[in-house]
Amino acid sequence: MNKKHIIRIAQLTLAAAAAFTLAGTAEARNPSNKIILVRPTELPELARVAGQAMLLRETGDGRTLLYIEQDNGAQLAIFDVTDPAKIKQETAARLEVPGSYDFVSSLGGNAELVRFRQGQGEAVLDLREVKFPTISMVQGLKFQGLTERLGNDAFLVADGPNAQSGPSDPNYQLVDTSNPLHPNTVADVNQVLEKVTNDETGTTFLLGADGLYLIRRPALEEEYKIHEYQMEHPG
Repeated sequence: MNKKHIIRIAQLTLAAAAAFTLAGTAEARNPSNKIILVRPTELPELARVAGQAMLLRETGDGRTLLYIEQDNGAQLAIFDVTDPAKIKQETAARLEVPGSYDFVSSLGGNAELVRFRQGQGEAVLDLREVKFPTISMVQGLKFQGLTERLGNDAFLVADGPNAQSGPSDPNYQLVDTSNPLHPNTVADVNQVLEKVTNDETGTTFLLGADGLYLIRRPALEEEYKIHEYQMEHPG
């Protein structure tokens, strides 16, 4: 074998070794794309209990929590699912409730509106204390329809499953949730012909049977004024 052939074989060997090394590095950087099914038996004990509904929420400290309603609403299992490879069981909180419920709408970062099944009303689930959630019924609420959040402090609920396809002039109830421990039904607005919202000031206008209603959000109004001032006086 002449010198040229020896050099050529050495070059090919080095190239193959380099390719093998690069492939190994790429494989290490790019884990398998295969789907992984994790069964209840591979998860914490509370994950093996039957549930009725789930809620996924991000916390202010960068975590993601999964809430599972269990025991017909009487138990709320909480898991830290920030890292899917390391699911952690937080707690199983007990709640005094009339029965099973569904999660309807977020009320900001610390509360959730829930609706009890079989027409048993609605409540606010206070999640400020991760391991000690509390729940408060919304008193005076008659409707079980479409719910629309108004910031973190209130929501509107219509008297049908969908105000657009329900009554031609739906009725609404306004609920104040600024204090999640004591949600309060503020007012009824009947036969609403039209509803429009100014997103800049947060004002909602309801054209009811007896005239015009305004739902104001002073904090958002103040933010809008400050923004406008800064735009008019740059620097």
